[in-house]
Amino acid sequence: MSEPSPNRSARAEQRPVTAMRGVGAMLAERLQRLGVTQVQDLLFVLPLRYEDRTRIVPMGSLQPGLRAAVEGEVQLTEVVFRRRRQMLCRISDGSGFLTLRFFHFTSAQQSGLARGTRIRCFGEIRRGPLGLEMVHPEYRRVSEATSGLEETLTPIYPGTEGVAQGRMRALVNEALRELDRAAVRDWVPPQVLAPLGLPSLKEALTYVHNPPREARIEELAAGRHPAQRRLAFEELLAHHVSLRLMKRAARTEPSWPLEDPEHLSRRFIESLPFPLTGAQARVLKEVETDLMGHEPTVRLLQGDVGCGKTVIAAAAAARAAGSGFQAVLMAPTELLAEQHWRNFCQWFHPLHVPVALVSGSQPARVRRSALQAIASGEVRIVVGTHALFQEGMDFAQLALVIVDEQHRFGVQQRLRLQEKGRKHGRFPHQLIMTATPIPRTLAMTAYADLDISVIDELPPGRTPVKTVVVPEQRREEVVARILQACREGRQVYWVCPLIEESDELRSQAAEETAAVLAEALPDVRIGLVHGRMPPAKKDQAMLAFKAGKIQLLVATTVIEVGVDVPNATLMVIENAERMGLAQLHQLRGRVGRGADASTCVLLYRAPLSELARERLRVIRETNDGFVIARRDLELRGPGELLGTRQTGLAQLRVADLMRDADLLPRVQQAAELMLETCPDNIAPLAARWIGSGERYGRVG
Repeated sequence: MSEPSPNRSARAEQRPVTAMRGVGAMLAERLQRLGVTQVQDLLFVLPLRYEDRTRIVPMGSLQPGLRAAVEGEVQLTEVVFRRRRQMLCRISDGSGFLTLRFFHFTSAQQSGLARGTRIRCFGEIRRGPLGLEMVHPEYRRVSEATSGLEETLTPIYPGTEGVAQGRMRALVNEALRELDRAAVRDWVPPQVLAPLGLPSLKEALTYVHNPPREARIEELAAGRHPAQRRLAFEELLAHHVSLRLMKRAARTEPSWPLEDPEHLSRRFIESLPFPLTGAQARVLKEVETDLMGHEPTVRLLQGDVGCGKTVIAAAAAARAAGSGFQAVLMAPTELLAEQHWRNFCQWFHPLHVPVALVSGSQPARVRRSALQAIASGEVRIVVGTHALFQEGMDFAQLALVIVDEQHRFGVQQRLRLQEKGRKHGRFPHQLIMTATPIPRTLAMTAYADLDISVIDELPPGRTPVKTVVVPEQRREEVVARILQACREGRQVYWVCPLIEESDELRSQAAEETAAVLAEALPDVRIGLVHGRMPPAKKDQAMLAFKAGKIQLLVATTVIEVGVDVPNATLMVIENAERMGLAQLHQLRGRVGRGADASTCVLLYRAPLSELARERLRVIRETNDGFVIARRDLELRGPGELLGTRQTGLAQLRVADLMRDADLLPRVQQAAELMLETCPDNIAPLAARWIGSGERYGRVG
């Protein structure tokens, strides 16, 4: 198919999603959470994984842990009350029986599953009280007219509330039909793609959304198919070339040199009740050299959980305040912001330096008072959440922006906060912190606009967390160990299984697990935290846990970045075999934050793949985040279900910095070529993969 004219392509790319049949204002609003505002955006909401629904599995051959498509006739549907109201549907295909369990259902669903109805459903097989079962499977009624099997593998898309997988697949397929009429513009020059031997953009998009039934699901799961590689290359190029432009533009802007005539940074270090490690001292010197410069610098500060990054951030903030300017630290959650604020208050109180807190849930009067003190320059050090860069937030003279866990915000939010500090033609310096280690060469590509420092040493006296790997069959022993820990006055995390790429299903899993544990541990105070809870309720539960009012906290992976609870000495991670090394390491970092010995229990379901077995061995044998990052790179390969494509450093939809490391040299060459020959293509390419591309397209 020939490339469309630029005018026709532009019109097609700008068509709003509301122009599609059946997409009203409410659905459009929900799609916007996935970054979808135009029809073409649907093509770039890429599948997280695939399921093979092209064959029906006889019920008699089903095994627990298998995800399968089954077809059978409804024998009985009833609503029962067992701890909570639920609907049970019994189906059979002649070779065996299966129970479908629904915790959320309507009377219409119940009527639609009447005895004698033939249905086809897909889900994970579990052991239940009545035998094998599926919990909340996807299902549809089957008639002779609709009895044909799926012709392609079934894509599973990122979830957002109110947009079911079936609806998402229908919208994407409609966008694909539009792609046949008016192709999406390819912004990558042909001379860049030719040496790589990868498919065209149209071929790649068509394949990843509808892989044929003969496609190798292991290759797709590993992200190694040429169609995925084509999209990964374009995404990495969009990030890299955008960041190169940002760095080039930043070098043309002046900043404030922070000389610290009040010697506040030195006095801060001297007032600490502990000495800096050698690595902290080295990194602080690198940061201070940046801050004394006349150009706005952006430095990435990497360091494993507990290495003392926050102290370096505070010393940098002290230098800004001691120079008569303001510093701000932005954290991804209100809980973490409040924790940083309490630490800063404790450290700066002896120096008589006030620290302000700004968050969305503050009482209006408290927040108004804080904003006034910040705008007047009365307060020089500020800690907060994303509320820091919203309307009505003004700084007197912001010279330093510190961002904790950068990957939780995204590049645009960091830029918006930086713009808050732009005054008299000058920009603030930036210090970006992350506890997710990544090999230096990859970080240089992922963050082409950042200089890099690494704290590769832990403070003395920290007791490494002991990690044990336990099969699911020994669950009762683990529950007994929790009871023992709680009786000894300790606290415990229970991290729920990653059953689906959907907040709703994760939340259901957390609720069900909490109910089961409450039954098994009636004397233990149990709390619950999951992604679908209102932020205030989530914070309330976390604060109650920190205060010791909750002994056992059942949570989804939302606690990956959380508050310090030194009394929490035991963590149980369910279905650990499904999680990546980096995520397991981050979760494990929630315990072992006090002086007492701590344990992390990794519960797994057999059978384990060789890759899962090796991954669990690595996490059991080492607490060193950089060793784990290196092994993660070595272990990635066919057969690994990547789950979310979060590298920990960049929000990537299809690319993976470690898996796609071999593409990075070519990405750097392609960036040079685009900057020289087609700079006008950079902004639309960035808009496609990152969001608002205008800021990235600015040169000079």
